[in-house]
Amino acid sequence: MKELEEGSKLQLDFTKLQKVAKTGLPVLPVVVQDADTREVLVVAYSNQEALEHSLKTGLATFWSTSRNELWIKGATSGDTLQIVDIRVNCEQNSLLYLVRMVGGGVCHTKDAQGHTRKTCYYRSLKDGKLSFVKT
Repeated sequence: MKELEEGSKLQLDFTKLQKVAKTGLPVLPVVVQDADTREVLVVAYSNQEALEHSLKTGLATFWSTSRNELWIKGATSGDTLQIVDIRVNCEQNSLLYLVRMVGGGVCHTKDAQGHTRKTCYYRSLKDGKLSFVKT
């Protein structure tokens, strides 16, 4: 996991959607974007239960496709995402959560100083290698 999350070697998982489909669970992709800066923070999945929880609580909630359970962002880390707006795409097959971060960041990984990363998109792909984006 360390090499995958912290390394410079490209190891894209092109089978992710196949794995999600094999669960047979009805989910939609959710793009999570900072409401103020419009920076994309993470892409996650939602089912009906997660969407209803998000609407009820005002906190970004997802369906964990790896653990097959409700994932209330920040329940363990304290880094919650306050919903500002939920948008639905034209084909009604994906969602956009516009959020404000409450806490240190969004990603489950931490930077070299031990701080939660603000976004899951902290590396850039150039010449077949990954390099960390300066924040």
